Amino acid sequence: MIWGLHISDILAIVAYFSVTIWIGYRAAKKVKNQEDYFLGGRKFGKWIQTFAAFGQGTSAESVVTTTAGTGKHGAAGGWLIMATGVFSLPFLWFIPLILRRLRLLNMAEFFIDRYQSKSMSAFYAITQAIFFMLVAAMGFTAMSKTVSAIAIKPTTELTQEELQEREVAIHWVELETAPAASLSQEQVKRLNAFRTEYKDAKEENLPRQEFSYIDPKTLMIVVGIMVLLYAVGGGLEAAFVTDMIQGIFILILTGILIPFAWIKVGNLTGVNPFTAMHTELPGALLELFGSPRLADLTWYYLLAFSIVGGLNLIAPANQMTACGSAKDDTTARYGFFNGIVIKRFCTVVWIFIGMLTAILYSGIVQDPDAIWGHATRDLLGGLGFGLVGLMIACLMAALMSTADALMLTTSSLLTNNVYRLLVPGKEDRHYLFVGKILCVCYIIGGIAIAMVSSSIIEMFKFMALFNAVVAAAVWMGIIWRRANGKAAWVSMVTTFCMVLVLPLLIPLFPGVRTSEALLAKTQSIVTTTEYTANQGNVTRRQASIEEWKKQHKIGMAEGEMPQALTIGEKFQDAFSIPATPVYWKKITKNEAGQLEGQGFLRVELYALHTLGVGLERFPPSLNSTIAVMLMLILPFGALILVGLLTKPQDKRHLDLFYAKLRTPVSSDHEEDAERMRLTTADPSRFDQDKLFENSDWELRRWNREDWSGIVYSLFAIAGIIGLLWGMLHIGG
Repeated sequence: MIWGLHISDILAIVAYFSVTIWIGYRAAKKVKNQEDYFLGGRKFGKWIQTFAAFGQGTSAESVVTTTAGTGKHGAAGGWLIMATGVFSLPFLWFIPLILRRLRLLNMAEFFIDRYQSKSMSAFYAITQAIFFMLVAAMGFTAMSKTVSAIAIKPTTELTQEELQEREVAIHWVELETAPAASLSQEQVKRLNAFRTEYKDAKEENLPRQEFSYIDPKTLMIVVGIMVLLYAVGGGLEAAFVTDMIQGIFILILTGILIPFAWIKVGNLTGVNPFTAMHTELPGALLELFGSPRLADLTWYYLLAFSIVGGLNLIAPANQMTACGSAKDDTTARYGFFNGIVIKRFCTVVWIFIGMLTAILYSGIVQDPDAIWGHATRDLLGGLGFGLVGLMIACLMAALMSTADALMLTTSSLLTNNVYRLLVPGKEDRHYLFVGKILCVCYIIGGIAIAMVSSSIIEMFKFMALFNAVVAAAVWMGIIWRRANGKAAWVSMVTTFCMVLVLPLLIPLFPGVRTSEALLAKTQSIVTTTEYTANQGNVTRRQASIEEWKKQHKIGMAEGEMPQALTIGEKFQDAFSIPATPVYWKKITKNEAGQLEGQGFLRVELYALHTLGVGLERFPPSLNSTIAVMLMLILPFGALILVGLLTKPQDKRHLDLFYAKLRTPVSSDHEEDAERMRLTTADPSRFDQDKLFENSDWELRRWNREDWSGIVYSLFAIAGIIGLLWGMLHIGG
């Protein structure tokens, strides 16, 4: 055993990394210019495009976030992760076609091509560098937490300090789980002291019962170096070939735990997992939305989140990398779309695994982000067939398949649209070298953010909405002639200030976090829902009774003691949604005993408050929904308003731009150049395709392939939702 792993596990990990480094070495020999390095020579077919889209869109945090969200919040927690990508599938049928027909090296060049602004291109590049570092940070955090949870030390190898911390954690758990009748008043006081001491502590700062051989920060650095070794030299071809291999690994990861979890759930409950979900878990965890215990995940919040997140999907620069590297627009469309559909079906499976882990490990694992690692060790660790090593390799593959592509995308953006703007006129070799240096900077930045990051789910929410900064400028530039440089600038800068600058800067001023006006909370709300009691409800109610008894011993019990339930009994589940901060994530007391806000300041909500909107009267989910919808209304509204009030761009320039978007891409470079020559000579040659002739709206008529894709996407949506619905209702 090495670090808690069998030799077979170590061999599986070594074999995987050896193959990826070899691929990077082979691909490096083929790199001759920037198009080879950043877009792989634009030669990839549907198979590689499919797994590239799947691989770079699926990182370690995709699996861990989905299972963690499901394990903590039930099906609604998993639905939050996948809802954006499901309802946006019709958009994703057209986005690859648009991006490939732009014929650009990277997405930042869109702002030069459409708005004729190099400074706007540089601004976009910087925002995307921030965005991709956030994505990398999520992946590094998820991967390191999971792998650390796998490699746990035996008690005999713990240090004296670790043993003392373990004793504290065990004592706390014993007090929490002991029957009230067995506890003295002093023990109940000790329990309350534990709760008070760690009330506002992060998961990683709670007393631990288990300790890992692996330091998460060290692991992040090692994996970051591995990404650099195979991707910096080989460029996008190395990234995409490994994406294809890693995509297969991710599929293995998706299914590897299911048979073992299935057997353990059966042994534990005596029924199959589908029945166990209904007998062991409270009914609230089986609701996709609207559960009273999941106040933030209402149907209207999920709808708003899906709409805004779906529109944002055209903006990330890696979409151009994935689609722009295809040999033609048809390949880009089918490859990209199929990769995303595969991911969505995999997400349903991850939700199912999350429900199984909720049955097996509820109350056992403190940090939901570590539940996948705990399940791997528990279910696969005793087999000795290298499956734990394979799982670690899968997790690293999931991270690396995203990190490599995003690293190259970030490097391309900053090299060509920021550095080249500041240092023009150098040879291609010089810019290629700078691009590789920026790859290193990207990995360092992602790891640095990961080391100070908080909850993965909270990071996911912020990341999914971040590209509202630029999405309006992209969409309106593609479909509306009146969108111009001034309108795009106002839209992007205003939204960037609202999303990042003001929420970060304003709290730095003295007195802001303790300002009474900013400490407002919503009212506490009590909701009542009728359920039929199952074993999960009975267990939870018994825990509530024991808790009431414990508090009663020291005179702190509120109300009457809850009544016990029996299986099959109809009961009213009253749940109190506590008062929630309107403008902060949470409010705590500082060292001086003052109340102060924590996290980002929700500037957009305070702006509404100054206009007379009484946000304190709304439920927390409605305030969150309003904040999300403002991410749609503000950027699009500002762009349309300024666009209507200012002068349009040059007609000849716009005619050429929109004609290019209607010119199909050929896989033959010479033939494609000829097509573009004809389009440049006669920009009106595709005007018959316009849906609204003689208008400012550049929407084209759908052809047979477009309609077939819409039908395909609707069937995919129905299949994904049907599979999820069936999973939650079979055995109920």
